[in-house]
Amino acid sequence: MATDGLLSQDIAHKLKISRPTVQLWRQRFLALRLSGLEKDAPRPGRIPRISQRKITAVIRATLHTTPANATHWSTRSMAKSQGLSEATIHRIWKQHNLKPHLIETFKLSRDKRFIEKLHDVVGLYLNPPDKALVLCVDEKSQIQALDRTQPLLPLRPGIPARQTHDYKRNGTTNLFAAFSMLDGKVIGDCMPRHRHQEFIRFLQLINVQTPADLDLHLIVDNYGTHKHPRVQSWLKRHPRFHLHFIPTSSSWLNMVERWFREITDKRIRRGSFKNVPSLVAAIKQYIETHNQNPKVFTWTASVEQIMSKIAKCKEALETVH
Repeated sequence: MATDGLLSQDIAHKLKISRPTVQLWRQRFLALRLSGLEKDAPRPGRIPRISQRKITAVIRATLHTTPANATHWSTRSMAKSQGLSEATIHRIWKQHNLKPHLIETFKLSRDKRFIEKLHDVVGLYLNPPDKALVLCVDEKSQIQALDRTQPLLPLRPGIPARQTHDYKRNGTTNLFAAFSMLDGKVIGDCMPRHRHQEFIRFLQLINVQTPADLDLHLIVDNYGTHKHPRVQSWLKRHPRFHLHFIPTSSSWLNMVERWFREITDKRIRRGSFKNVPSLVAAIKQYIETHNQNPKVFTWTASVEQIMSKIAKCKEALETVH
């Protein structure tokens, strides 16, 4: 329109924008051509109160030092050390995703057959064999029947449920569980002890509660009970059972551990049990309810992804900070 000789006020009227905007765009086009209109021009903004040098000092101190009287920095101690406010330290840490108050645990397996076992187990998850069930099997041992010394105070508006910190021990039980990777259902039983005899009894329960025409691939850990000579003898008499051992220190590979966390959080940890039978009844009731609407846990990580993470972890351990 400007090329056709229209005035800025006429252009503004036709395009329904302000005349100063037309003036601005024409000036920027004359100075920078089309590149001047591709994005907004930089604005001066407020001068930063904290210099980049100071921010770098805070980040470096967070990553490479600790206070004299503590194992990690807090916003208060860092603010006092750097002469800044707590809010400023919090903002810098948030912008750079620094969380010195948190710590996570890890453990690398030293199993000499780690890669072989990893391929075996992950292969069962990602590409299960035909006409077979993959079951994740383990024992949650020494579950305590704890009874609080005072009744639970119920939840009220503005006040969470409360219970006493002290408790009475009323015995223990051991939960044997087999989590099906096909449909998420669980075969479970509670037994007073945790020996090879109980494990064989649980294998017999699995044998009864699964279709007889299917092979059974059981993912288990390296607990001695699973390798007992009598267990090996029982497996030879039941050739449809195949045990697959995860690497040592790699319980994260057994998906039944994920289900154990569910039952612990939802039914056991906050429960109050006057005796072992009441605890066993609660566990069985949870399993029955779970199997009515089972939840499938889907394994997605490939061997290559797992090995890549392990390599990064080893690299971090070998790096001198």
